[in-house]
Amino acid sequence: MTMIEIPTQDGTADAYLALSDDGRPHPAVLLYMDAFGLRPHLKSMADRLAGAGYTVLVPNVFYRYGPAPVVELPEFIDPAERPEVIQSLGPAARTLTPEGAMRDAAVYLDWLAASPLTTGGPVGVTGYCMGAGLALRTAGTHPERVAAVAGFHGARLATDAPDSPHLLAGHITAELYFGHADQDSTNPADQIARLEKALTEAGVEYRSEVYEGAHHGFTQADTAMYGAEPTDRHWAALLDLFARRLSG
Repeated sequence: MTMIEIPTQDGTADAYLALSDDGRPHPAVLLYMDAFGLRPHLKSMADRLAGAGYTVLVPNVFYRYGPAPVVELPEFIDPAERPEVIQSLGPAARTLTPEGAMRDAAVYLDWLAASPLTTGGPVGVTGYCMGAGLALRTAGTHPERVAAVAGFHGARLATDAPDSPHLLAGHITAELYFGHADQDSTNPADQIARLEKALTEAGVEYRSEVYEGAHHGFTQADTAMYGAEPTDRHWAALLDLFARRLSG
């Protein structure tokens, strides 16, 4: 488990690399962070995935702004602090455009494919909050390289914007899984329906489930939005998807 640096067209991305204890190559997983970024809790999630038999790369997608953590974060983000923390992250978030993110995705996928620590087969991608949108974009932009994609408490997956992630549905060949929070203003029911309609019409193999009683950010144990039950459900769905779709 170590921090590494990956050169990109726009600079150098710092990233966390989580490995299985056996020292052998394993199927690759690209894990996209939530808006709070690369921090101890996200690293622990990558470690758990690695322990299940994967080589996991977690890039700091805000690297154009600075290395992680891009802002000072409290050990636990409570509701009173959350708005201020999110506001402080605004400048970093604005450095990431859809075009830049997908240039980066190609670099991350190249790095994983070339690494002796991976089996070199199709990659699994998972993302949280804003990372779910990045995962969906990656599936649509690099379909030949991605076999399985999961997104949890995703934000703005199917908006009216001309570059909304769901508009890439027609290019996707991976199997998808989404675990939505039912108490999530960033991903309301009409957007979930729009996403499902686009995926269905494109013939994408997917499951889209709404977790009752779950809040946006339910997998993040260092925030007040955490929910143990929906998090356990997320792990079961994620590991099932990757076990079925990733070779090795």
